[in-house]
Amino acid sequence: MSSSLPTHTAPLRTPLFNLHVALGARMAPFAGYDMPIQYPAGVLAEHLHVRAGAGLFDVSHMGQAILSGPKAAARLETLVPGDLAALGEGRIRYTQFMNESGGILDDLMVTRLPPAANGDERLFLVVNAACKGQDFARLRAALPDLALDVLEDRALIALQGPFAASALAKLAPGFEAMPFMSLRDGCWGDVELTVSRSGYTGEDGYEISLAASAAEDFARALLALTDVKPIGLGARDSLRLEAGLCLYGHDIDETTSPVEAALVWSISKRRRAEGGFPGADRIQRELSEGTARLRVGLLPEGRAPAREGTIITDEAGAQIGVVTSGGFGPSLKGPLAMGYVTATHAALDTPVRLVVRGKPLPARIVALPFVPNNFYRG
Repeated sequence: MSSSLPTHTAPLRTPLFNLHVALGARMAPFAGYDMPIQYPAGVLAEHLHVRAGAGLFDVSHMGQAILSGPKAAARLETLVPGDLAALGEGRIRYTQFMNESGGILDDLMVTRLPPAANGDERLFLVVNAACKGQDFARLRAALPDLALDVLEDRALIALQGPFAASALAKLAPGFEAMPFMSLRDGCWGDVELTVSRSGYTGEDGYEISLAASAAEDFARALLALTDVKPIGLGARDSLRLEAGLCLYGHDIDETTSPVEAALVWSISKRRRAEGGFPGADRIQRELSEGTARLRVGLLPEGRAPAREGTIITDEAGAQIGVVTSGGFGPSLKGPLAMGYVTATHAALDTPVRLVVRGKPLPARIVALPFVPNNFYRG
């Protein structure tokens, strides 16, 4: 007999779950997974360590897949505005899945892999954890002539910070000279590694895909190094905020376009002119005529942080926007935020007010990122 009682699905666990618990992490549900929010050192110490040393993040909840088949890059271009045809082998492109109204369904990384033995193009995709089910279903429905291999048996470890390259070199030499947004394969002993020079902190670093069965041993070997410490999702969020990077579902979503979100840099001249992706009409119109609102950086003058949902007003008290991400920036030693404001108020140094607990507090529009990016250019 069926029951009318609601069912609750237990959070999934990444291959590093037991390691997080052993390290004393505070765990909490995130995107359907039980994830480490912070370790005993705390978010502030973890954040500053990434800026000065090397931090290890578990990002195995992200979706990994290989899309392959004839003209896979051109076929995927029908769903995203990124220029994939011009993507060189071993190079990575940031782009977005778009809906027909020009909103962002998800953002993702696309890497061109060496072709298959039969000449088919192969693309390595990394998508957000909360969206991966819908993303993979969308790909199968829209591109049924291509093969989509979801890599369920892979872990993903991010190693970020100025000492990331030297730390990885102690275990697996050969990745030090890779430029930002590139990918290559290598080994740690007999464990195969797929290493990209990328990340979500604004620092130099890598994202390392490897067999789930080898992930804990590899993570422990990295953590045994002097410069490497475990970092939770709390510091990951404050690091990406200081770096001015969007968080899907907060700073970008199905209602925001790449133009509004200040992501025009991710759309090449060819794609802007040719279109050929969902929502292209809106993107081309916004590129030509401008948008009603824009994503901006916000720097409060006081010490009170402005969290997501905080109303932004002009100096006269009229609402002009809303905060989408906000908090304390450990590197800045003060509060910071991102949000959308009307285009007429988006100029740098424009004075605004952030309504925190009913009180309008002074702030100004500032350039992103809040701290300089330290990507390795080669």
